[in-house]
Amino acid sequence: MDPILVGKAVTTETSGNVFLLPKYGNRHGLIAGATGTGKTVTLMTLAEGFSRIGVPVFLADVKGDVAGLAVAGTASEKLQQRIDLMGISDYRNEAAPVVFWDLWGKLGHPVRTTVSEIGPTLLSRILELNETQAGVLDIVFKLADDRGLLLLDLDDLRALLGLIADERKDISTSYGLVSTPSIGAIQRALLRLEQEGADMFFGEPALELSDLMRTTTDGRGVVNILAANQLILKPKLYSSFLLWLLSELFENLPEVGDLDKPKLVFVFDEAHLLFDDAPAALRQRIEQVVRLIRSKGVGVYFCSQFPDDVPDEILGQMGNRFQHALRAFTPRDQKAVKTAAETFVANPALDVAATISQLGTGEALVSTLQDLPDRGRGVPMPVEKTLVAPPRCRMGAITDAERAQVRAGSPVGMKYDNRIDRDSAAELLAKKAEAKVAQAEAPPAKTRDQDDAEQGGFGGAVKDAVFGTKRRQGMIETMAKQTTRTIGAKLGNQIVRGILGSIFGGKR
Repeated sequence: MDPILVGKAVTTETSGNVFLLPKYGNRHGLIAGATGTGKTVTLMTLAEGFSRIGVPVFLADVKGDVAGLAVAGTASEKLQQRIDLMGISDYRNEAAPVVFWDLWGKLGHPVRTTVSEIGPTLLSRILELNETQAGVLDIVFKLADDRGLLLLDLDDLRALLGLIADERKDISTSYGLVSTPSIGAIQRALLRLEQEGADMFFGEPALELSDLMRTTTDGRGVVNILAANQLILKPKLYSSFLLWLLSELFENLPEVGDLDKPKLVFVFDEAHLLFDDAPAALRQRIEQVVRLIRSKGVGVYFCSQFPDDVPDEILGQMGNRFQHALRAFTPRDQKAVKTAAETFVANPALDVAATISQLGTGEALVSTLQDLPDRGRGVPMPVEKTLVAPPRCRMGAITDAERAQVRAGSPVGMKYDNRIDRDSAAELLAKKAEAKVAQAEAPPAKTRDQDDAEQGGFGGAVKDAVFGTKRRQGMIETMAKQTTRTIGAKLGNQIVRGILGSIFGGKR
């Protein structure tokens, strides 16, 4: 399988192209560098390369320029000079097969999941709950399971909280202490989340992972782009959504071992948001997922400004490294430069620490996993100063008309664009409440005296005595029935005697 061209090495004693081998694409990677140094271009080049060899990609578009993958690039003199410099013979401007997604459904197909699927841990992080409030949320999910109530959207969660408030004493005895202030805090957090429009994220139809792992009829992998320019303003929701998606891939995909190429490449832009204020248990979970998801054929690529934005235990899992320029203006920057230099495999011809601050736009220090004769298979190559290959798509934003055209041709639009609202916890609890209210408001059964009294006064009583009521016979009806019985008895006796007499020969 053809390797993915990253760029051309321009180290003093080295020349030649730098590649990423598809069979090591699931060994994860890190793209780091200051703003404006070309991280996005590197990301687009890698996404195109994976797509051309049939690997689907999922990435977030934080600034709006990654959407340019959906439109073919434009030839220019500067672009042609770089192509000639790198000796790329098969370069042509073309668009990648793209599907747009958006949690709010404005810039792409809506992305939804159910409250049950996201679980109490990540939901607590999205709602920014403290430990006590998170414990109450655990009880909500447990109660829903025990009573067979579906938690699909925020209305269901709100209904469960109302139920717990009504039955708080009994639930506290069975599940653990539930305080009224904790319930109120969760309800207020849900209100804030709803006002921000994030309630669109919860519901059905829920996203199916298979729709992120599509290929086209000509064998190219589909590039799934999540519109995140507004989502990034809500860091907890942004990072929790991507972490949920990564966890879903880990839990649902089968073990496949080492493949010739990844089944999916997952790009986590602004990676520092994932680890900011994350509790130890959550960071441990992330580390576990990143370490083990490789065997399920998924490559995870973190993108951030500084390499130390990613914790050391996770940074050690990044086999493919792309370091753009860092400006060492502050002590924080100087520390980041030192960290980046120390994590690369040394190259005798290159002073890494000095080079990092001198890299130009579109240049990067690159080290990928290679099969080296003197070192073995799947080992990091010595770091190279690399001129990154230009992507074939547009390097910039697209128009609304172009986005609408791409979205109109999407293979999953009919499936996700229309929301489904089936009966779940909110509807079932509402029906039960209505049944109780109806039962409480139903009038009691009337006695005969009450029934008679409602007919109205002395005149009504005389009328009832003569003509009767539904419950009691009147005088006219009684006399008619007695007369009928008397005549019927006499006539009946005569008929019986006549018949019997004719049989036995008696006289009339």
